[in-house]
Amino acid sequence: MTDLATQVIEPNRRLDAIDRKILTVLQEDASLSVAEIGDRVGLSSTPCWKRIQRLEADGVILRRVALVDQNKIGLGITVFVSVESADHSEAWLRTFANAVSAMPEVMEFYRMAGDVDYMLRVVVADMQSYDVFYKKLIGAVPLKNVTSRFAMEKIKSVTAYPVPAAA
Repeated sequence: MTDLATQVIEPNRRLDAIDRKILTVLQEDASLSVAEIGDRVGLSSTPCWKRIQRLEADGVILRRVALVDQNKIGLGITVFVSVESADHSEAWLRTFANAVSAMPEVMEFYRMAGDVDYMLRVVVADMQSYDVFYKKLIGAVPLKNVTSRFAMEKIKSVTAYPVPAAA
């Protein structure tokens, strides 16, 4: 199982201040033209485009997507699901990870430290849809405990990482 978080840019390739500006601009609005991005970061189009291509090739930019309002497409319920397992074997994790990764309701999936083994962020249309999801989840592999916490209100949600300044 490859973890994108463990992949590192080649040792001789560091992000400079311009790369960091490009990343900040793209995270804010990836639909901007290369010329507009270049204007914002102080580059002409060609060098800006080459940097964006290099950031993509290096795996810093994973993909460019449109962000959608989940409520406006009928997915009004967000559930944080904590899972505890009695089995911590590699084979169990592989089976569990494959099953959960195939569930389109799961937006995020983390292996945790502490009293909970895994945390899922799940979005569904309604309680009946969550019940269907829950039954799929508990039927996938043996689980010790599943706890569901329903979000009442989204206070903050961002997708842009704060790009740290170069060290």
